[in-house]
Amino acid sequence: MNRRSFLLSLAVVAAGGCSANRLRRAETRSLRVLTYNVHHGEGVDGRLDLDRIATVIRAASPDLVALQEVDRYARRTGGIDQTATYARLTGLHAWFGAAMPFQGGEYGQALLSRWPLQQPTVLPLPGTRGREPRIVVTAIVDIPRLGRIRLAGLHLDAGQDDGDRWTQAGALLQGLKSDSVRTLLAGDFNATPESRVMQRILAPGNGWVDTAGQWAAPTIPAESPKSRIDFVLASPPAAWQTLKSEVIPELAASDHRPVLVEISLPQH
Repeated sequence: MNRRSFLLSLAVVAAGGCSANRLRRAETRSLRVLTYNVHHGEGVDGRLDLDRIATVIRAASPDLVALQEVDRYARRTGGIDQTATYARLTGLHAWFGAAMPFQGGEYGQALLSRWPLQQPTVLPLPGTRGREPRIVVTAIVDIPRLGRIRLAGLHLDAGQDDGDRWTQAGALLQGLKSDSVRTLLAGDFNATPESRVMQRILAPGNGWVDTAGQWAAPTIPAESPKSRIDFVLASPPAAWQTLKSEVIPELAASDHRPVLVEISLPQH
């Protein structure tokens, strides 16, 4: 084979490889999913700064976001609708789910999405009377070329005793298995991977997988993380593949570090 023929052969092989790569990209698409306990916008420096939180979110360039500890019209955060503010600052669709009345307003969680959030719901979780109420917030998202998924955000009980978390884990397993919609469950579980609560949720047969994989890392406290309690879980496990997971090294904006997961799933 002369040099010209050899180079032509290489070009054909390269073109074939590029076509195969384009075909694979056409068949799959990645999603960037962020979970962040934002501590009502107050950083470890005591400064209330929603712009700072929004800057972290924008820099991560997520498609879907679950936020915990969000105020709506509460006095401690100036009586504003924090979810609406995050929507304005990030350019994402947003929805707020209230866990309880608080200081003249409400306190709960928010979901943000690059696409409209449909059928938003609040699933109350069981807990000891007199403790902070806990909920799961969910919404349906129709994603171009990927079809329909459910985004769910949660914030489990923070007590030293894990009794409420254990009960809440059982309730969410029941509440999120009523249909076949592919689901992402993201939030502050207030439980470490080795805890019986996370072991219960991730037990074989329950249909959930921890997307962090080999990139799993501590998320709290923000200044120097030692414990991992923030997760993005996916169901059913076979429908998702983690491309990368990262605990974003943000030290001041909140008392938690945000978790960003890039995942792919076959074309729907």
